[in-house]
Amino acid sequence: MLILAGAPIGQLGDASPRLREALAKADVIAAEDTRRFRRLASDLAVTVTGRVVSYYDANEVGRAKELLEALLAGQTVVVITDAGMPGVSDPGYRLTHLAVEAGVQVTALPGPSAVTTALAVSGLPSDRFCFEGFPPRKPGERARRLAALAGEERTMVFFEAPHRVGAALEAMAEAFGPDRPAAVCRELTKTYEEVRRGTLAELAEWAAGEVRGEITLVIAGRTVSDAPPVMDDLVGEVARLEETGVPRKQAIVDVAKSAGIPKRELYNAVHGT
Repeated sequence: MLILAGAPIGQLGDASPRLREALAKADVIAAEDTRRFRRLASDLAVTVTGRVVSYYDANEVGRAKELLEALLAGQTVVVITDAGMPGVSDPGYRLTHLAVEAGVQVTALPGPSAVTTALAVSGLPSDRFCFEGFPPRKPGERARRLAALAGEERTMVFFEAPHRVGAALEAMAEAFGPDRPAAVCRELTKTYEEVRRGTLAELAEWAAGEVRGEITLVIAGRTVSDAPPVMDDLVGEVARLEETGVPRKQAIVDVAKSAGIPKRELYNAVHGT
């Protein structure tokens, strides 16, 4: 059996009795960071009797095959990451996919998730949302990704590194509009938990200073009351993307898609035809 175990994202008290039991009984524990896992086990007063192996981004492909062999041999394998749920911007998907294909039973021990925790405390609509993981690091790639999301009507949840959060919020203000409501959730469930709510422009200004800790961004989706962009604005958006290194053809495709208009219409406007 493969068990995907949700780990506390801050507070040790969020660990469930089922998590303790699974860690104590597992034949194999695949941990994102073995040192952090052993510290967690010690804090939970769990005596680990199974084999502990590392399972992180760099070795995920090869290790998944090894772990599948253990599963096919009838062993119980627990996957646990440093915090939150395996497979959600953390290792876990590849092994789960292989296990499902091989007919191995897969289950989960539900636990805290920064995605749903941030969504719940953001004060933004939570009936429909999408998780977008980490935005691309490079400005051009990030601009293209955000341009493609400009028309998204669901609330959007992102992860971001603290040293990039200011640049990410500025790019989001450009792509979604400076007045789009948003929330920056920092150090969720931890001692210095902080939730900043405001417009993207306000939050980008705040993030211009030093920001520390684990960051989750929650951005409101586009509403039907949002004024549709005029063609001059769309042409300007194409020009802005070009300045970041995006080829004009790709910029036209991305902007037209986000605005919901035919790309030929935008192409004609860009070229004055």
